[in-house]
Amino acid sequence: MTSSSLPLIKDLLGSLDRESFVTLLSKIIGEARHVQNNPPDLIPKEDRVARHVLDALLPLSTSNSGGPLVVSHISYTEGRGNIIVEYPGSSPGKIISFVGCHMDVVTADPTEWDFDPFSLSVDGDKLRGRGTTDCLGHVALVTELMRKLGEARPPLKNTVVAVFIANEENSSVLGVGIDALVKDGLLDKLKQGPLFWIDTADKQPCIGTGGMIAWRLRATGKLFHSGLAHKAINPLELAMEALKEIQSRFYQDFPPHPQEAVFAFATPSTLKPTQWSYPGGGINQIPGECTISGDVSPADVIKKLQEYVDDINAGIENLGTRGPVSKYVLPDENLSGRLTISFDEAAMSGIACNLNSRGFHVLCKATEEVVGYVKPYSITGSLPLIRELQDEGFDVQTSGYGIMATYHAKNEYCLFSDMCQGFQVFLSIISQLEED
Repeated sequence: MTSSSLPLIKDLLGSLDRESFVTLLSKIIGEARHVQNNPPDLIPKEDRVARHVLDALLPLSTSNSGGPLVVSHISYTEGRGNIIVEYPGSSPGKIISFVGCHMDVVTADPTEWDFDPFSLSVDGDKLRGRGTTDCLGHVALVTELMRKLGEARPPLKNTVVAVFIANEENSSVLGVGIDALVKDGLLDKLKQGPLFWIDTADKQPCIGTGGMIAWRLRATGKLFHSGLAHKAINPLELAMEALKEIQSRFYQDFPPHPQEAVFAFATPSTLKPTQWSYPGGGINQIPGECTISGDVSPADVIKKLQEYVDDINAGIENLGTRGPVSKYVLPDENLSGRLTISFDEAAMSGIACNLNSRGFHVLCKATEEVVGYVKPYSITGSLPLIRELQDEGFDVQTSGYGIMATYHAKNEYCLFSDMCQGFQVFLSIISQLEED
């Protein structure tokens, strides 16, 4: 193709059709209740979403009247399929892929929303419902891209591939989604070109994410009447003081990394509590134990955190206290408070995208061309799976066209105008790579 490829592709595929997109998204959001992912209570059935994708694309497939799309539905667990769609190009080894559009969602409590999270509602430019930003809106968007390719049949050198996946929102269950596709080699050929992971937000390249592992700090003391606090070891005070010490040491040992400015991370590595629990009891009863839980990024700090806890235990009488009778050792009873720390087996690894790759450069140019500016950013939130793809040899770049402020939040929505720009970014990416 010549330089005329860019306007040709855009002329052939046009813009995102509102009626077609909203109709498809309405069907998909209507399945959101059934694809909430929070095991063991909520096990999604992603095939409920997949059937709408298949309904849109199978009429344009090789299995139906000689259409150009090659459509595969791959399941490892009943009712929880993945979809791979290919629009074949003419040049072997030239490939572009749009991956990461997942067909499960996080939970939503309808009593806490201002509108029904499990049906699409339209308020002007706003498209509202669970999954509109993360990530069912992207499922509909990439489906529309592949549908337009199937209808217009532009003569491309590059094969364009879309991968719709199951089981992104939970990492405790494996062998269902993209991890199984990679293990079986079904995505190997995507290594030959840039892989765009479409599951972030705000229309800008997301070039870095944080690793994360969950931790639980358990403090054991001595249960006693709160009116006789001098005879107790208060595990709540022990846990608070210990966590303060652990955090202080963590931030000394893990200061901001010089590359954080290059990747525009909003925050450095952090260790923070997010949950607190204890066995229960009366208000006038100092409990015998409690647990503070939270997460830490990066994920490769387990050994260091264990060292902190061991050191605090070894000199627990030197830990800060809270008031004249607060203590963590009862010498007359030969009793000391104690800390233990444990970690989830499943850790999420962060990613630093390759800023020198062709994929990154075309994404930036497309974003600037369509959105009007490009400002790559990084977050210390974790995107599961993509670091594993990078480690397997894929050139992973990430972007998305939902609203970050509504990600996993109540009253989730996206903007149709943002999805329109996302569609044009995809066309620009394809056009630029046709010129290589």
